[in-house]
This record gives sequence, structure tokens and C-alpha cells, in this order.
Amino acid sequence: MDRPDPGFRARTVRRVVTASAVALTAATLVQCSPDSPPQAAEPSPTPSTAAPPRPSARPTTTTPAPAPPPAPEVSTVTAADLGTTWRPGCPLGPERLRRVALNFLGFDGATQRGALVVHEELVGPVIEVFGELYRLGYPIAKMQTVDHYPGADDELSMRDNNTSAFNCRGIPGSQSWSYHAYGRAIDLNPLLNPYIGRSGAVEPANAGPYADRTRTDPGMLHAGDPAVLAFTDRGWRWGGDWRTPKDYQHFEQP
Repeated sequence: MDRPDPGFRARTVRRVVTASAVALTAATLVQCSPDSPPQAAEPSPTPSTAAPPRPSARPTTTTPAPAPPPAPEVSTVTAADLGTTWRPGCPLGPERLRRVALNFLGFDGATQRGALVVHEELVGPVIEVFGELYRLGYPIAKMQTVDHYPGADDELSMRDNNTSAFNCRGIPGSQSWSYHAYGRAIDLNPLLNPYIGRSGAVEPANAGPYADRTRTDPGMLHAGDPAVLAFTDRGWRWGGDWRTPKDYQHFEQP
């Protein structure tokens, strides 16, 4: 066998080393090249962001609104309907009168129902005034026609603190008809708001404590009170404005 040339072996080793170095350099350049796309990082696990289930809605309960009070009712009347408050010879016939059923606020704060008999021309004004009294919260003891009292006695009606309108009667101590005989006057809470004559006599007879007009009991009327203005601002005259006698319960519409 031939002996190898030592120079040949050295050249061969140099070529191998050089080739390896070139290959290593090329690999390094490829990894460091700016044109090489970056390798995507493995996504890290994240906790779930889904909203938790909402609890089921609870059923709601509502309180029904109270029913509104009934509207005023107007009806015609006959002599039989008027009972002892009317008789032949009165200055106004039943056909000119109307019965008006109205709401009012009692002293217990509850809505109550009453009735007044008034002249046919005053139906609208009376409904308007008593609607205003109701909105103001002015209390009224009771409201019924005077025929509920024996002989349609006005004194008995006043003692009972009954608010009333029509009653065919004259002015006490006079030959003239009262405006009540025409259905054109209203007495409001008459026990609390008595008639005080020139001599100081008080009507009704049980109203003596309320002749003291410095008192401010609920239902009492004083000049400038909203309840008084509910009438006078609409053209009614108030007996509390008279010099003498004083008729604090009395409102009239001539």
C-alpha cells in the first residue's frame, strides 16, 4: 500500500475546519437577521372571564292605588224630597232647586259623603267651592239636609254642627226671607262658627265656648283663612265680615 502524502492530509484538515466554520457562521447570521420573523411566544393560560350566572329575579308586589272618591252627583227634587224644609208659599219652588251629593273630609281624616240642596244656578259654584275645601283639608263634621231634624228646626241642625243650605225660613226677628229659603246660602260647621247677635246672644245655644274667636280649633273660620277665601274669592259674602251681627258660619250668594 502507498504511504499517504503528509501535505495532502494537512490540506484536507484545513478544508474541513474551514467548511465547519462557514456553516456555523451562516447559522448564526440566519438567527440574528432582522428579516427573520420572531417566533411566537406560547400563550400563557388565563383565568376564565365569563360572567357568573345572574340570580333569578324576585317577583315584585305592588299596592293598588286607592280608588278616587266618587264624583259629585246632581239630581232634581220634588216637594216630597224636600220634606219639612219646604211648604206651599215658600219663595222658591222645588223645580228651581237641586240636590248635590258631595265629598267632604271628616274630622277623622276620612272621606265622607253628604248632600246640600241649593238653587239650580249655584250647582257649579257649590261643587267648585267644596272641591276646594276638600283639597285644602278643611274638616266638616256632617252634611245633611235639614229635614233630618224634626220640623226642619235650624237650631237643632246647628247644635249638631251640621253643614246645610236650603231651608224655607225667614231671618230671625225679621219679616224677610232668609237667603236659605232661596237655596242661596250655606252654613258651615255652625257649632264651631256661631251666630253672635247684637246683644251678644249666641246661636246655637251650645256654641258659647266658640264665641271666643281667638280659638283656632280645626273647622273654625277666621278672616283670611283659605276656607273663607274659597268662598269670598268666588263672589260669596261671609257673615264673619259683618260688623254686627256676626254670623261666622254663614256664606251667601245673592
